[in-house]
Amino acid sequence: MVNFSIGLKIFNPYLCNMPLYKEWEIGDHGLAAIWKVEEPESFFMERTGMVADMKAERRRREHLAGRFLLKHLEADFPIHGIAKDKHDKPRLENDAFFFSISHSWPYIAAVVDPYNEAGIDIQTWHAKIEQIQHKFLSPEEQILFENDPKLITLAWSAKEAVYKWNGKRGVDFIEHMPVEVFHKNAPNKNMTIYFKSKNMPKMVSIENIINTDFTCSYVTNAQDWAIY
Repeated sequence: MVNFSIGLKIFNPYLCNMPLYKEWEIGDHGLAAIWKVEEPESFFMERTGMVADMKAERRRREHLAGRFLLKHLEADFPIHGIAKDKHDKPRLENDAFFFSISHSWPYIAAVVDPYNEAGIDIQTWHAKIEQIQHKFLSPEEQILFENDPKLITLAWSAKEAVYKWNGKRGVDFIEHMPVEVFHKNAPNKNMTIYFKSKNMPKMVSIENIINTDFTCSYVTNAQDWAIY
């Protein structure tokens, strides 16, 4: 297979007519993409050189598709070197690249950044999510998101993206990740989450891609709270 460089992107002949929903840049160095999984498991096995050991066939396809998408975003990404750290966050040795993967069948989202921690989350719409919103939204946030299943799903996806960006255990979605700003009327309904880290609190900016099937949230910036 031949790859042709086009600026920061890679043109890959395998992607012609394939279900790449969207690809975009995050900040100065990050690249992200959303893929709709329509191919058989063998497609991803052949292109990644990997075999997944999950029992469920769908889970294997999701796992392999995530690795495939990382390679699409960064041709030199060493997918065989991914291992979980002490917090169970997938990483590369010496953080050769920072990355984040999310899946909500049949969609896969991924981001790769050579310099900054990354966080992305994709969620297909949950019609009855208001029944569990108390587990991740404070009473004030529940009012903010108006018991609207789509807005609540959006909030869940945003907090998941921040959780993945942080990558450490012991984070409570209500106590440590309150939604500080929510631009409900903006096209992408972006928001700011106050990440209450013990060491250095951050104001984390989130942008969203909203589709008829899903919402996808991703971290765009994180500033120290003291200088926000």
